[in-house]
Amino acid sequence: MPMPSSLPLTGLLRSASPPSFSALYLLLRRAMSSAAAATTASDPIAPSNTRVGWIGTGVMGRSMCGHLIGAGFAVTVFNRTVSKAQPLLDMGARLADSPRSLAALSDVVFSIVGYPSDVRSVLLDPSSGALASLRPGGVLVDMTTSDPSLAEEISAAASAKGCHAVDAPVSGGDRGARNAALAIFAGGDPATVRRLEPLFSVMGKVNYMGGPGKGQFAKLGNQITIASTMVGLVEGMVYAYKAGLDVGMFVSAISTGAAGSKSLDLYGNRILQRDFEAGFYVNHFVKDLGICLKECERMGLALPGLALAQQLYLSLKAHGEGNLGTQALILALERLNNVKLENAGSPNV
Repeated sequence: MPMPSSLPLTGLLRSASPPSFSALYLLLRRAMSSAAAATTASDPIAPSNTRVGWIGTGVMGRSMCGHLIGAGFAVTVFNRTVSKAQPLLDMGARLADSPRSLAALSDVVFSIVGYPSDVRSVLLDPSSGALASLRPGGVLVDMTTSDPSLAEEISAAASAKGCHAVDAPVSGGDRGARNAALAIFAGGDPATVRRLEPLFSVMGKVNYMGGPGKGQFAKLGNQITIASTMVGLVEGMVYAYKAGLDVGMFVSAISTGAAGSKSLDLYGNRILQRDFEAGFYVNHFVKDLGICLKECERMGLALPGLALAQQLYLSLKAHGEGNLGTQALILALERLNNVKLENAGSPNV
């Protein structure tokens, strides 16, 4: 078998005593491992050859990561609150004590955290971030809704280390995460996105949107659309209530017509049941809409529906309701109109 050219034998061969068999064997193993690592970047991704790291095991991340474990991938997880990762540890995941230590054990590292500052910390921090220990050829996949400019920065930093980065925020809420039915908006190198398909496919449907940052731009457009849709939904429900309609019957009736929407399907009954548990936090939606407004200002765009929705959601946060789900927008409309939709009609179950 020819000896790999990179094998550092010169010093040993020039030493006073011949190298031991164990020393030669160790050097050979290291060289073979390096060669194997260099080829895996182009190999098809499969549970047998791909180690996955997952950072962020909250409402969305826990379900998404669980699908990867269920598909047979070896997964290492990191979360600041370890108890939130426990269900994944019970499924067989390994726990890391930092993003850096996680990445050292991973070929592909996913992150889905709260804010752009969190993304920067877990991926780019020079002492504890994932990129610091990711091997050449490894991939960072950030699924947080974040700044497009940060996605471009992460991509450039990864490229400088011989790695890859994809921004891949998702839409579909907690139900989409549980049912592996998320819409995934991917930005980055198209070949890298295609290679990640076996991982994305167990979480939902990936949509390639363009180069670095374009996944984030697509997700922000998604949030703009949802924001005005949610305002319309809760306004319609308050109107129906004041008109003396059974709001449950009203929601069921409009769901099959032109007013039907994913937001209505996900949240109509939850609102009627006064179920404001977060599938997506108000705090995070306020963050998303703030990024949208910042991008609009940079582009010179006037989107008044977006601005109104952001103000209404900000009012929820001011009332201490930031940890409720986005369907809690009904509370803002109830306060504006001095009404409460309790006992407004039977949910359509």
